[in-house]
Amino acid sequence: MSHARPPGLAFIFVTLVIDMIGLGVIIPVVPELVGQLAGDARSLGLLIALYALAQLLAAPALGALSDRYGRRPVLLGGALLAALSYTLAALAPTLGWLFLARALGGIAGATVGVANAYIADISTSANRARHFGLAGAAFGLGLIVGPALGGLLGAHGLRLPFIASAALAALNFLYGLLVLPESRRGVSAPFAPRALVPLRALGVLGRFPGLPLLAAVGVLANLATQFLTSTWVLHGTVRYGWNASTNGLTLTVAGLLGVFVQVALLPRVLRRLGNERTIVAAIVLGALGNLLYGLAAQGWMLYAAMLVASLGGLGGPPLQALIAGKAAPEAQGAVQGALGGLNALCAVVGPLVATALFAHFTAPHASFALPGVAFFAASLLLLASLAVFRVTAARSIPSGEPA
Repeated sequence: MSHARPPGLAFIFVTLVIDMIGLGVIIPVVPELVGQLAGDARSLGLLIALYALAQLLAAPALGALSDRYGRRPVLLGGALLAALSYTLAALAPTLGWLFLARALGGIAGATVGVANAYIADISTSANRARHFGLAGAAFGLGLIVGPALGGLLGAHGLRLPFIASAALAALNFLYGLLVLPESRRGVSAPFAPRALVPLRALGVLGRFPGLPLLAAVGVLANLATQFLTSTWVLHGTVRYGWNASTNGLTLTVAGLLGVFVQVALLPRVLRRLGNERTIVAAIVLGALGNLLYGLAAQGWMLYAAMLVASLGGLGGPPLQALIAGKAAPEAQGAVQGALGGLNALCAVVGPLVATALFAHFTAPHASFALPGVAFFAASLLLLASLAVFRVTAARSIPSGEPA
């Protein structure tokens, strides 16, 4: 790897950390801010869905644009747009302005696919999974810092966390302007108009043998994650009587375990097992962890189950590495953008289905009370992803060099 690449990888790491801090920092204050602007719970749900919908619409196009014009301008543009969206949210006088701000934020967040394409550009088969593991650690670190920072700042003003997020995004833009090299090498890919149509843009996955099945594995695993995260607080509150502080502590512990898995365990596991066997082991452990979550009758049991469930995070980076290895360099952005669109779709559908299941099985009139139903469903989704991956492996998807 050339000496010009490490600053780029550092920028991607910082970008992903700031993206997740920016998301997490507003979590403690958004419900109250929506209420101040004459919104209700339905408005809050629409606001969350709008962010994911904007990502769904923008991710494929941004990925294709990065193939044509380079990763650097798209990533820098995303950082600048994120700063603008947080500033607009901080100043929003009405609910409509807040919706516009979050839509712009969703478009800025859609550059995650471009960041993944950048990682694929600067990586080799020997270090690709490790690099994606650093990206996973960045997500975990941001989710740890964000909500805690948001709670501290929100105590001094509901709009202060948005101002802090805007400042972080602006600093990230300036940092990238100084240090981020372009990762695209060779001939730029032509920009196809179909990249502007989300569902049609997914067709790029079909151009490369094995990619549709690998994408299906990722979608099923992502849905399982959405089922878990969207009902976690509801489950803790209803089943164990936890308050906001306790729920926040569990999320912090989960985030710390996630960072430890990505940074400390993943390189060792990959060296021993390689990509494919690491993915299989991670899916099995993730399914077992969700099953234990659903069965946990007392709060301390949930903490014990985290030790198993957190190991499911070992599978994401090697899966990303396999996907990146199957795509041609000139289509890497389009592929990662399409995957980003699929992930955004999961973020829309998953919480809707999971919360509906939870509400049905915890309602006072429910014929069968099952507060852990979303975790059981997540476990089944992971087993389905394992079945699809086994089919993929049987069709001789190369596992690459052990990382």
